[in-house]
This record gives sequence, structure tokens and C-alpha cells, in this order.
Amino acid sequence: MKIRPILAVMIIFLLAACTPAAAAQTTTTPQPSIASTAAASITTGTTVLTATTAPTVAPVVVQSTTAPKFPINLPSGFAIGVYASGLNTPRMLAISPDGLLYIAERGAGRVVRLRDANLDGEADGIEVVAKGINQPNSLAFAPDGSLYVSETTRVWRLSQPDAQGVYQKREEIIKGLPSGGHATRTLLFSPDGKALFVSIGSSCNICKETDSRRATIMKFNPDGSGGQVYASGLRNAVGITFRPGTQELWATDNGRDNLGDTLPPETVYKISEGGNYGWPYCHAGRIIDPDFGSAQSCQGIQVPLIEMAAHMAPLGLAFYTGSQFPSEYQNSLFIALHGSWNSSVPVGYKIMRAAISAGQAGAAEDFATGWLRADGSVWGRPVDIVNAPDGSLFVSDDLGGNIYRIYYVGK
Repeated sequence: MKIRPILAVMIIFLLAACTPAAAAQTTTTPQPSIASTAAASITTGTTVLTATTAPTVAPVVVQSTTAPKFPINLPSGFAIGVYASGLNTPRMLAISPDGLLYIAERGAGRVVRLRDANLDGEADGIEVVAKGINQPNSLAFAPDGSLYVSETTRVWRLSQPDAQGVYQKREEIIKGLPSGGHATRTLLFSPDGKALFVSIGSSCNICKETDSRRATIMKFNPDGSGGQVYASGLRNAVGITFRPGTQELWATDNGRDNLGDTLPPETVYKISEGGNYGWPYCHAGRIIDPDFGSAQSCQGIQVPLIEMAAHMAPLGLAFYTGSQFPSEYQNSLFIALHGSWNSSVPVGYKIMRAAISAGQAGAAEDFATGWLRADGSVWGRPVDIVNAPDGSLFVSDDLGGNIYRIYYVGK
């Protein structure tokens, strides 16, 4: 009965004697990440194991559950859902440094924030972060995280948010901007954050302005000082943005009315400092105005990168910077068309896309349509477009009071 314990001891001794000395100690060596190292060789004793890169998994796109009131037509593979509803004239949009969507809710005189904490593709609720603002139109985050908000005649700087994100400090950065006429003011910081651009529309449909700030894009220091006209002759440049990775400022411009249904075209320009874009004497760099122009009015006038049908009212624009959409949509320019008010046949009320190659724009084509119905009725007016952190696009609609989310699900 004592033989089995002795044999067990002898077997353990023999096994230990046969194991290399290096194996007598246990050592933990950090291994390279398999996800980031392709075909990494790991040696263990005399056996070589080859670790290959884990298969790439396509990101899961969260699909919205609430559909728009009526169908929206999109290219194959794209879908649209209502991200938030019940807003009062939502205008321009901004994404905060922490990836949340902020909205200038013009009709309610406030700035609101939307978040999707449960990741169901829709906002969890409407969070008010500032109120008591007179018809806010546009928002811009400064490099320090403060939020600039435009009214018609002034610009506010909001800072010191509390634990709920409600801003506790409000400073009047710019005051005395012209009132009346085209009354919205759009804000944009330069890529380095050292300059604040403010677009100021004309006081009229067509006239000779007495205030040199009208029909311009102005440039200020972030503290509101140093205001100067950056570019002129822009009747109503509501949408302004920088092409990513460049210092190129691009802008939409709304052409004049009362020249019929087809003239002048709506335009998108690349804006140069000191550039003159023609209004009220010349339109689209080639059309002499019948009321104020002369034979020489279009000489030296900048020409647009994109022309679109008259009266469609291009407002916000955004270059696509995400990776969710197919390759042919990468870097494209998306333009929100607010829609006509005096065309005999309603036009606009949609989103158009222009492909961008080597900094040059192709022709604008329909991307999202359906807010203008076949019977001529209108149930939505797109205002602004921004890139969502997940690669979708957010779109504001100031007629329907909605924020839409456009995303790609695959063909």
C-alpha cells in the first residue's frame, strides 16, 4: 500500500529533471496587440505561433425607429429618421467638443442640446442650455469650449456651464450689427480659432447699400474687436464653412428675386479675402443686373464654383468628413435648400450633393427630396447640415420643427 506514494514522488522528480531550466520560472511578457499587429510571431519554447490581424468588423449603424411624416427619397442604401421633433424653428446646428448636437431654436429664443445616451438613433430629450435670446440663428464653438450665439444685431459668448450644461455666464461680444432686411447672422470660427466670421445679408432684394457691412462676410477677433469686411457683394450668404484640411472658406449665396423663375442662379462660392462677388450689379459672375448693372459690371467679379436653379434658397452647407457613407460620397459637399417663396412653380425644399475632387466641385445633384410633395404642398424646409460623430448627417427643418438623421445601411 506504500508503493503508490513513492512512485508518485519519483515521477514528479523525473518530470522536473527533464524540463529546461528556463521553464522553471514563470515570466509574463507583454504581447503585441493582435488587432494592430499583422502576422506577429510569438515564440514559446520550440513552437512558433503566428497571430494574424483580427477580421475588420464594419461599424454597426444605429437605425432610427421614427420615420418622417412623409417619405424622403434618398440614394439606394441610405435611410432617414427623426432624431428630434417638437422644436420651434430650429435653425443652425453645431457639434460640441464632446460630440453633442446643439441647436439655435430661433422661435423659442433659446439654445438646446440633444443627446442619444441609449444609442437608439433618437435624442433622449431636449435640454435647454440657454434661453432669453432674441431669435438666435447660429452657433459656433470657440477653441476654449465657449459657445458663440448670434442674434440679428449682436453676438453673445456663453461660458461656465453648470453640471446640467446650462451656461451661467453671458457676454455681449459684438453689438450694433445692422438690423432689418435679411436678418439672420451666421457664425464660423477659422480653423485655428483666431478669427470669427459673421455673414450679414443685404437690407433689400436689390439696392445700393448705405451701410458697407451689408451683403458681406465680416471678420472679427474672438473678443469682438477688429471687425472688418472680409468679402463683399454677397446678397445673403447664410451658409459658411471651411473645407476640411484647408484655409478655404466656402459660402452659399441667395440670388435676387423678381427676374423670373430662372434667373439668377443660386450659387456656392470659394471666398477670398477682399473678394467682390457682384451684388447688386452682377450675378453669378456673368449676369448683368438689369436695374443696377452696366456693361462693365461683371468684369473682375468672382465666379461661383456651383450654380443651382434660381430661388431654391441654399442655406447651410457641410463637407462630409465621416467614414460611414460609401467612398463616392467621401468629402462631398452637402447643401440644404430652404425652398422658394416667389417662384411660380415651387422649387428647392431638399438637400443636394456636389462631389469634390482636388478642391473643385462637380455639379450639384439631388440627394434628399420629398419635403416638397407632388401636389405642390410643403411640409419641411431644410436649413442646416452637420456631421454627426458616428458618420451620419444631422439636418434641421425649421418648418416642421424637426431634426433628421441621415445614415447609410448598405444596399
